[in-house]
Amino acid sequence: MGLQRLAARGHSDAEPAAVYALLKAGSTWPTWGTVERFVLERPGSPEPESVGAIRNFHTGRYKMRERVAELVENERFSYELLEGLPLRGYRAIIDLSAANGGTDIHWHTTFRCKVPGMGWVYRRALQKITSDMVAGLVRHTAANKQRPTSR
Repeated sequence: MGLQRLAARGHSDAEPAAVYALLKAGSTWPTWGTVERFVLERPGSPEPESVGAIRNFHTGRYKMRERVAELVENERFSYELLEGLPLRGYRAIIDLSAANGGTDIHWHTTFRCKVPGMGWVYRRALQKITSDMVAGLVRHTAANKQRPTSR
């Protein structure tokens, strides 16, 4: 039951603060991600979606229960899966760095599968979902980037 790793990268024309704000606000995930519904189960402190917050994301019949694990303003958002898939030690880290007038996004995840021999199956499925999440974040920030208006 080896450690599984996956990663996805993208570049947004938006500033890191705009991308970070979307990651931190679970209510935005259904607008740009692959999830259908968000529920904040338990707020963190000092803000509702601070470290320790429990966030639930629903897609079809699946409910992913996650805890916000680490926040570095405008640089990193990290969460841990508590329930929803037969995985152990699932941790996703989304690193943001200013680059080329926008933001480079590096979403990387590690986990172990509870079911022997199935790690590659979950890695493959989660790779697709993670890549789709990054692509959705890039599209959403591009579509919603405020452009200067001429007077």
